[in-house]
Amino acid sequence: MTLRVAIVDYGRGNLLSVARSLEMAGAEPRLASTAKEIMASEALVLPGVGAFGDAIDVLARNGLVEPIKAYAASGRPLLGICLGAQLLLDVSFEFGKHRGLGLVAGRVERLAPQDQTEGPKVPNVGWARLHPPEGRCWTGTILDAVEDGTYVYFVHSFHPVPDEATDVLAYQLFDGASSAAIVARENVIGCQFHPEKSGEAGQRMLASWLRN
Repeated sequence: MTLRVAIVDYGRGNLLSVARSLEMAGAEPRLASTAKEIMASEALVLPGVGAFGDAIDVLARNGLVEPIKAYAASGRPLLGICLGAQLLLDVSFEFGKHRGLGLVAGRVERLAPQDQTEGPKVPNVGWARLHPPEGRCWTGTILDAVEDGTYVYFVHSFHPVPDEATDVLAYQLFDGASSAAIVARENVIGCQFHPEKSGEAGQRMLASWLRN
């Protein structure tokens, strides 16, 4: 059965590439800009490009914050991508302090190189490897069809910092320090990277998400 997947359309995401990748992964993607459209879906994707404060303000003005929270509470799968992953957390400190959706306990902080003068540039743009936290198994998750060390594509200046270590499904190394690449709590998952821009590995992840 083809899964009906709603992509939240609030003017802050690369909707076409996400929809195309979902279709290739076997889904039936649809854009959703109302509470009714969100609640009618079998799975939900929250994309996002830009600044946290602007994005959450637009969601609020469009009356979509509470429907997204209600959708998550229903137990159906919800996937945040890039900025959409950050929006899942409690609060962001990007250009001030902004309250998020509160679906994963934690905060969003600026990437900080270990060496402020010689460290890697921010924003972090390019390919990086995914790794599991010690003792974490990827079987039955969005990552069950990829291996430790798989490359994915990032474009970000801020990153999620969950309160609970168990909410980190995968991390990347940024200047030698661990940075959450995927946060996951029950049915809610957030990918800081772009699976739709991560080639075959990204497609396998989306297919696993739809399947699991």
